[in-house]
Amino acid sequence: MNPLLQAKDVNIFYGDKQAVQNVDLDVHTGTVNALIGPSGCGKTTFLRAINRMHDLTPGARVTGQILLDGEDIYAPGVDPVAMRRRVGMVFQKPNPFPTMSVFDNVVAGLKLAGMRNRDQLMAVAERSLRGAALWEEVKERLNTPATGLSGGQQQRLCIARALAVDPEILLMDEPTSALDPSSTAKIEELMTELKKVTTIIIVTHNMHQAARVSDTTSFFLVGDLVEHGPTDRLFQSPRDERTEAYVTGRFG
Repeated sequence: MNPLLQAKDVNIFYGDKQAVQNVDLDVHTGTVNALIGPSGCGKTTFLRAINRMHDLTPGARVTGQILLDGEDIYAPGVDPVAMRRRVGMVFQKPNPFPTMSVFDNVVAGLKLAGMRNRDQLMAVAERSLRGAALWEEVKERLNTPATGLSGGQQQRLCIARALAVDPEILLMDEPTSALDPSSTAKIEELMTELKKVTTIIIVTHNMHQAARVSDTTSFFLVGDLVEHGPTDRLFQSPRDERTEAYVTGRFG
């Protein structure tokens, strides 16, 4: 089966500084893929390249190819806004739109795309909130401010907002680092369910989390993709001594 996403010789620069070099990586449909490594190793930089977030950073540039369903997302003529509907993003800190209700947060992307039918919007909102394991907690609060939710609920709301536009891939950048253990557990359980409907790439500093939730793991170090493979194999019998040193806690 062909990969859903392929990175081919990807290099990322901030001005003259190279942050990621020569990354080759395949991601398959219906999987959770963890990116691990010490702070500053390039994993979030690489993640942000997958939905062209670096377009918004002055001086940043990406070379090589990132193919989604065989199409180079950096090719001339590709609309980055349309592409970001196919590749959703959930950030480290929950970022609901503060002036909007719970309902309006979920359907914001659909309204931007021109959907106005209230019944259709409600159907998608319910489906997305159920997909984010949040519906039962907020179904009586849809018209209240999203900022009234707890931190864990706000993060699941952001996941629902990303799901509403049916992304092929959902990028998650340290999505539980600001949450308590109970909320973290809910989002980890959610990832197992979500891979039935989308493909997930998650950056995490928590190696136990990577081991629990991911099918594949990629270890980054100083901008290099050192090793990539099935999570069980990478943690139990890494092929590179640098990977072994990191996953056994000898550095990091």
